[in-house]
Amino acid sequence: MTHKPLRLGLTGGIGSGKSTVAGFLADAGAAILDADAVSRSLTQAGGRAIPAVLATFGETLLTPEGALNRDAMRNLVFSNPDSKRQLESIIHPLVSLVLQEQAQMAVQQGKTCLVFDVPLLVEGIERWRPQLDKICVVDCLPETQIQRVMARNQLSRPEIERIMAQQATRQQRLACADLVILNEGIDLAQLQHKVREMWASFGL
Repeated sequence: MTHKPLRLGLTGGIGSGKSTVAGFLADAGAAILDADAVSRSLTQAGGRAIPAVLATFGETLLTPEGALNRDAMRNLVFSNPDSKRQLESIIHPLVSLVLQEQAQMAVQQGKTCLVFDVPLLVEGIERWRPQLDKICVVDCLPETQIQRVMARNQLSRPEIERIMAQQATRQQRLACADLVILNEGIDLAQLQHKVREMWASFGL
């Protein structure tokens, strides 16, 4: 008899440590389905989203190689919020489709836990909630996020604050969480221990 695999949504703000937690879950045997990686692959040259992007926005938003020009898109979205909605209406359904394809493959490989790694899960909670058994939020203080990203990405504080302002607030994320991993004031070994405890709590 095959058990239905657990479908876990994993999210957290920039610098929260979400990717590190995803890595620990992969080590434990989970299939990681990375929404960001899928989104990037869809908008590379020859990606599934490119024909619709071209039809909607024209060639000005493509690089000479035929990929989405992210800088041009960012500038357009900044000056015209409607274009962000248009782009999302192209990308989001395709991301969902590819993630479902990846999930089916993982189930066929016998994976008992599917982790949907989605940075903007809370922003699309109505779409995601029905697809998931549980939502895990990797949480830390906003100041900790800023310090980590400054150290990691060499971005300035205003740049990071601008990115954070476009994401769900800490309160919004925590309100959607079934499980919270507090990644604050602990080292990697302690974080890994928390992930293992959560994994064991699922009976995996």
